[in-house]
Amino acid sequence: MDGLPVVVVGAGPAGLAAAANLVERGVPTVVLEAGDQAGAAVAQWNHVRLFSQWSELVDPAARRLLDAQGWVAPEAGGYPTGAEWAARYLAPLATALGDRVRFGARVVGVARRGRDRVVDAGRDSEPLTVHVRTSDGEERISARAVIDASGTWGSPNPLGGDGLLAIGEQAAADRIAYRVPDLASQADRYAGKRIAVVGSGHSALTALLALADLAEHITWLLRRGTTGSVFGGGEADQLPARGALGLKAQAAVRAGRVEVVTGFRTESVEGDGDRLVLVSQDGHRLAPVDEGVVLTGFRPDLSWLSEVRLDLDPVLQAPTKLAPLIDPNAHSCGTVYPHGAAELRHPEPGVYLVGMKSYGRAPTFLAMTGYEQVRSVVAEIAGDHEAAAKVELTLPETGVCGGSGVFDAPETEQSSGCCGAPAAAQELTLTARPTG
Repeated sequence: MDGLPVVVVGAGPAGLAAAANLVERGVPTVVLEAGDQAGAAVAQWNHVRLFSQWSELVDPAARRLLDAQGWVAPEAGGYPTGAEWAARYLAPLATALGDRVRFGARVVGVARRGRDRVVDAGRDSEPLTVHVRTSDGEERISARAVIDASGTWGSPNPLGGDGLLAIGEQAAADRIAYRVPDLASQADRYAGKRIAVVGSGHSALTALLALADLAEHITWLLRRGTTGSVFGGGEADQLPARGALGLKAQAAVRAGRVEVVTGFRTESVEGDGDRLVLVSQDGHRLAPVDEGVVLTGFRPDLSWLSEVRLDLDPVLQAPTKLAPLIDPNAHSCGTVYPHGAAELRHPEPGVYLVGMKSYGRAPTFLAMTGYEQVRSVVAEIAGDHEAAAKVELTLPETGVCGGSGVFDAPETEQSSGCCGAPAAAQELTLTARPTG
């Protein structure tokens, strides 16, 4: 199978980094991207600025490829928006990779040639077959290995408290957003409205701060029984930006513009004229709202990998050897251990999940970690087992990650770190009450 290409699924940061590493090692490479541009998912959060600096967002192999073509690198200390990351790095990298990158090519399945997942014989000798759908129809690509870097952006978690759609959620989809709103283009949608924000992570805090000056009233729904550690570790947080975000929310617990409802697990969404009423599993009904913003995380789409043998943790849906290293109950952006091919290997030879998708439902992914993942995986595929096993990653004590926040302040006002926050303090008042 040495003459066959390695197929990389997804032309985002991890996928293009994998391709750059493959090209550097002389391995035939095909990158398949369902969208119409490099970083298609990144471009969808173009209004968000990262807390990682440019120096932490460019893969080393990609940098070498770009430099050879005269790329003008952004200043290392700057903090790009999603739009800038896509335009100034991902798009030039895709161009440098040339016709190896195919857009409008959606992978709909991967299998071992001529064998479903039940058949043992030939799994280490037959190539993988990648099923692709394009505007011209369907095709099959034989591959020596498949690196799935398709991410999780397309699979946000639902409103329903049990991990499935709440009753009526799908019918109300036109009034529910599953990502931090882009207020530059959506201000009219939220201005003067009553809004329910669902979720306890940093995206939810970011949305609260962004919407505070626009909304008539915000109800913040937490599934946990108390606010607990939802505001983070404050000044003791090893990630300063994360701590600062929590402190901004915690410091403004006064004006009543945001009402916190704890212990609320949504079971149904009911209509009330032009508004929505959220009902919990114990029958508690909220006052009607105009809009819902559901920020309960993301999950991997594993449906098109159903015919290959994966070894996934039953809780996180991450590779079993990786899961304990990234468990969000024990780790944050700065404490995840370096890992590579050994932790990402599956029973199916030549199949690797990398990047955000490798983390399953864990939210603490780092761009730098993804680059080290693909370096190790590509080395393993190329037969350089020594390089694959030598996984190294030095993170600043504060940690860095691709988390982000909505803000447009000058770069000098931005803080490095992780997980996103508005750059300038905004007044936000929170009043908590439990359900039931």
